[in-house]
Amino acid sequence: MTSDALPRTRLFVDAPLSAGAAVPLSDVQAHHLRGVLRLAPGEGLRLFNPRDGEWLARLDALAKSGGAAAVERQLRPPQPASDVWLCFAPVKKDAIDAVVEKGTELGAAMLQPVFTRFTDVQRVNLDRLRAHAVGAAEQSERLDVPEVRDPVRLDALLAAWPAGRLLLVCAEAGAARPIAEAAAEVRGPAGLLVGPEGGFDAAELELLRRHEFVRPVGLGPRILRADTAAIAALAVWQMLAGDGRDRPPHRL
Repeated sequence: MTSDALPRTRLFVDAPLSAGAAVPLSDVQAHHLRGVLRLAPGEGLRLFNPRDGEWLARLDALAKSGGAAAVERQLRPPQPASDVWLCFAPVKKDAIDAVVEKGTELGAAMLQPVFTRFTDVQRVNLDRLRAHAVGAAEQSERLDVPEVRDPVRLDALLAAWPAGRLLLVCAEAGAARPIAEAAAEVRGPAGLLVGPEGGFDAAELELLRRHEFVRPVGLGPRILRADTAAIAALAVWQMLAGDGRDRPPHRL
C-alpha cells in the first residue's frame, strides 16, 4: 500500500508540472474525481508525466466541464522507462484490453498490434486501448504511459524494425530456446512478438527466420492463449532482463 502521507489518487496529465503551477483537468477526469472517488476541492492527489515526474497537488475546482489542480512539490523526478516493446496479434475485446492493461502494468514502453494471417480481429479500437493504458499507468505507479501504436501487418513491422533492437518471437513451432535463457543474455533494447490463437503460419515463420534480429523463443510445454502468452512473456522478460528487481516507489 502507499504511504499514509501521500494521496492514493494519481492522474496522468500532459500539462507541464512545476511548483505553483495551475493544471487544468479534463471533464472526464473531473467526473471521475467528483462522481466516482467523491473528492472535493482542497483534497490532495498526485499528478505525473514522463517529462516532469510525479508531483503532489491539491484540487482547486471541480465542475461538470472540468477542473483544476494546484501543484505543490515534486515527489519523484523523471526516470528512464523500461525499454521493451510488446507486439501482439489483436484478440477479442476483453482479451486485448487485458493485454494492454497488464502490458502497461508490467512496464512495456510501446504496445504494437500486429495483423497476421490467422488474426481473427481486423479492427482495433485505439481510443479505448489508449484509455486503458492511461488508467493502468495511474494505478501501477508508472511515470509514463506506453505508446499504443496503429496496427501494422507483420511484414511491415519487420521491414521497419529499428537496428540494434532484438525481437524475441514466441513461437510454438520450430526450434526455439526457452525465453528465460534468451532474455537472460540480452543487453539493450528488445521487443517481444506474440502471434494469434492459431499461431504463425509456415510462410510467416520463414519470413521471421530470415531476419537476423529475430530470436525464436518458447514459453514452456503448454499451449497458451494469445493474451496469456503476451503477459507471461513480458513478465519473464522484466524479471530477467528488465526492471523486475526494483521496488515500487512510495511503499512501506
